[in-house]
Amino acid sequence: MKRGCSKDIPFFNLSSFIPFFNIFEPMGYKSLADCVADLEKHGHLIRIKEEVDPYLEMAAIHLRVYEQNGPALYFEKVKGSKFPAVSNLFGTLERSKFMFRDSLPKVEQLVNLRSDPVKALKNPLKIPGIGFTALTALPLKQSFFKSVFSKTTISELPQIVNWPMDGGPFITMPQVYTEDIDKPGVLNANLGMYRIQLAGNDYELNKEIGLHYQIHRGIGVHQSKANAKGQPLKVSIFVGGPPSHPLAAVMPLPEGLSEMTFAGALGNRRFRYFYDEEGFCISADADFIITGTVYPQENKPEGPFGDHLGYYSLTHPFPLMKVHNVYHRKDAIWSFTVVGRPPQEDTSFGALIHEIAGSALPKEIHGLKEVNAVDAAGVHPLLFAIGSERYTPYLNERKPQEILTIANHILGKNQLSLAKYLFIAAREDDEHLDTHDLSGFMQHVLSRMDFRTDLHFHTHTTIDTLDYSGDGLNSGSKVVFAAAGIQKRILSGELPKGFQLPEPFGHYQMAIPGVLALKGNRYLDAAHAEQEMVLLNQHLKDQQLDGLALIVLCDDHEFTAANINNLVWITFTRSNPASDIHGIGSFISNKHWGCTGPVIIDARKKPHHAPELIKDENVERAIERFGGKGASLHGII
Repeated sequence: MKRGCSKDIPFFNLSSFIPFFNIFEPMGYKSLADCVADLEKHGHLIRIKEEVDPYLEMAAIHLRVYEQNGPALYFEKVKGSKFPAVSNLFGTLERSKFMFRDSLPKVEQLVNLRSDPVKALKNPLKIPGIGFTALTALPLKQSFFKSVFSKTTISELPQIVNWPMDGGPFITMPQVYTEDIDKPGVLNANLGMYRIQLAGNDYELNKEIGLHYQIHRGIGVHQSKANAKGQPLKVSIFVGGPPSHPLAAVMPLPEGLSEMTFAGALGNRRFRYFYDEEGFCISADADFIITGTVYPQENKPEGPFGDHLGYYSLTHPFPLMKVHNVYHRKDAIWSFTVVGRPPQEDTSFGALIHEIAGSALPKEIHGLKEVNAVDAAGVHPLLFAIGSERYTPYLNERKPQEILTIANHILGKNQLSLAKYLFIAAREDDEHLDTHDLSGFMQHVLSRMDFRTDLHFHTHTTIDTLDYSGDGLNSGSKVVFAAAGIQKRILSGELPKGFQLPEPFGHYQMAIPGVLALKGNRYLDAAHAEQEMVLLNQHLKDQQLDGLALIVLCDDHEFTAANINNLVWITFTRSNPASDIHGIGSFISNKHWGCTGPVIIDARKKPHHAPELIKDENVERAIERFGGKGASLHGII
């Protein structure tokens, strides 16, 4: 959980000066409507004037425009709702940086003070350039905002369904606010982005909605505390507001810096709030607020939902939120996005987060130089990292030692702990190594690994809730591919002469140097897979395969090998390390698994995997009308 500042820290020593500073407070967007107007004025947003169906059509349009690197979209007429909607605000890094053009450098400076960010906020005038940023970070409680809001119902909100198998309409850009029952107040609160199912399944319309959050989330700490006391957890869901608010909800913040203070600093406008008559916190600048309570042990089935790994997360019991009120501004705009196989709009979210705080994590993990949660592989399944290897500088031959310590630290760090695969290399081997060069980084690691010693497994552990490659919900395994020292093999882009494979393995293609995509039969079960590995081992163990490091067993070798994004998506989203990693000449020595020849990753679809996201062809044809001559998206789609 990202905690706020404790009450004994005198944040409000400057309170007597607040009226003075309000006069000079840098002005940011006051609302989502303010942001929309600014983007439209500068050519970053286009209006869709025709009526659009929220069932699949709005999402299909969004995806088509995003794929064209297009503008933000303002849907004037949403079928079945009186509220307009906006999407693709963060669709490009350029547009994201434009929205925060006046505050980004100052916020980067604030986040970089990770060693003691609370000190920076307590003594802002002592740090050059940080004073006004710190002042805009202070949340502002003002009750006169209550008159801005009217009431509505869940059914009157845009009922947007993104994918054909989705269980109902979802909020895809929510800011979910909860407070610590032991330390109430906005500075100890958590603001996170967890998906919300508005209708469908067994939810009683307008009275119940579904709240899905993953493990390691701040809201989970709050609910655990409330459950322990047998009390319901109060939840406020904000939608819309200045763009700094949703970004704050997904930002990995340093200890001592709350999301509300960050939203104020990033948006050049203090987070304004009040409490309604029932004691729920209301974001005064949000477009919509849904308030409700989550009672201990009260769950209902939630999902399916097309998610960011490129598959559906299936139906599972998650907390039931009983709706109290639904508020909206008079000029309310519904904010949404579409989640699916990367890259998507949340890819740009990630790029902006890296711009702001990319240098901060290495300061928290000693020896870490760089880490990249690989977006093309769905973020959580795959990490690339660079660390220092300095344990034995007096020896000529280096091997993974310090980077293994760093790897353990990475896999115990917040959301990074959900990763399944971690490829880590030593900076000393290549000063120009870049974790964002996916092909180059993989080749660097694979060419320097000793497969007998450098694969390190963690079994029966937690993985991403949305990842169905494991052996149960949240349950799977991890592996570290560690590389340090001299190059041990020269990876080849071609297979050696005389390379042979047994039936039925007749179709294959090199994906990148050293990596072969191999088509296999449809996966049946673990026993059949083991027999296939024995067969491969028998035919390959005596062949000269020095230039081959990794064989990816897949359902479609041509698709897998077509580009690096396909390779990492197929390989790392469709495999569970402990059960799906094999190798030529494999062995176990002193509880350690290794192999003498290439590693094999079985990345075929398994019976327990979730279905992948596939667009509805009828809807794809239907939205062509928006790109016709005279239509709103002519020349864009």
